[in-house]
Amino acid sequence: MVFLFGFSFFIGRYSIPPLTIMSSLVSHLVSLIVSLFVSVDPASSSNVDTVIFQVRLPRIIAAMLVGAGLSVSGASFQGLFRNPLVSPHILGVAAGAGFGACFGILISENIIMIQLMAFSFGLSAAFLSYGLSRFCRATVTLVLVLSGIIVGAVFTALTSLVKYVADPYDKLPEMVFWLMGSLSSVRFDDLVYVAPGMLVSMLILVLIGWRINILSLGEDEAKSLGIDTRKMTILVVICATLITTSAVSISGIIGWVGLVVPHIARMIVGPEHKKLLPMSIFLGASFLLVVDDLARSLMSIEIPLGVLTALIGAPFFAYLLQRKKVGWS
Repeated sequence: MVFLFGFSFFIGRYSIPPLTIMSSLVSHLVSLIVSLFVSVDPASSSNVDTVIFQVRLPRIIAAMLVGAGLSVSGASFQGLFRNPLVSPHILGVAAGAGFGACFGILISENIIMIQLMAFSFGLSAAFLSYGLSRFCRATVTLVLVLSGIIVGAVFTALTSLVKYVADPYDKLPEMVFWLMGSLSSVRFDDLVYVAPGMLVSMLILVLIGWRINILSLGEDEAKSLGIDTRKMTILVVICATLITTSAVSISGIIGWVGLVVPHIARMIVGPEHKKLLPMSIFLGASFLLVVDDLARSLMSIEIPLGVLTALIGAPFFAYLLQRKKVGWS
């Protein structure tokens, strides 16, 4: 992880000699340490410093945060719904966030507005799915999944409608690029308002990992062991949805991470969620950081992250199916 973090600074379309990057990192680290003890006037930033600390550093942090968040959400949902084919977008969150972002692009080109719309409609999709499930007296997790499919279909249709009425020469290409997923426009301001909620939600999921183990046994078994299944289901859904919505609001829709990475983690540490969730966080952060490095370096133009994760994730998932590794053991 530390190696990947450091290596990612050397990748980008703006060529910077490795020694220059290392010198800049060391000088800023020394300045930061000195500033803790002595008041120091901020030095003027060069173009190299701007690229390293205002473009690459927030992007690296965002890739690790989004990858970790989608992976732990996927692992949590798979345990909650007792289904190894579940992904973080199961409650229609991605479809809702996609509609929100496209609608934001349609009415405004302000990136903050676009991200807020994506975040708001992503959360709204999750709440609609949960609200719809309350009308049915059946297995909570099953109805939640079916409600998510319904809500996702509605928001997907609305997204198509927004794309249909958008300007084909200006707005539509921006919508399509956003929906394919990218971290090219992430800055520290974006991380400030999404990172705290994502980190707190990830911490909560890790701390209640043993309860997710019990929920994965089934509702009847969980109730017999004294677990309030409805409250725990709501808590897991809220945390995982907040993580997913926050990730989608800054990166667009990036598929396969939350579906494939938990299976890799399960192959390494087993199905016990106290170990599975931390391993999913570690592998997810590393995986998306590598994919983002590839997106920046494989071609002269940047490849959307959603394209790469699908090209990598789908064949690997097919391999897992062939090896019969898609399960809880």
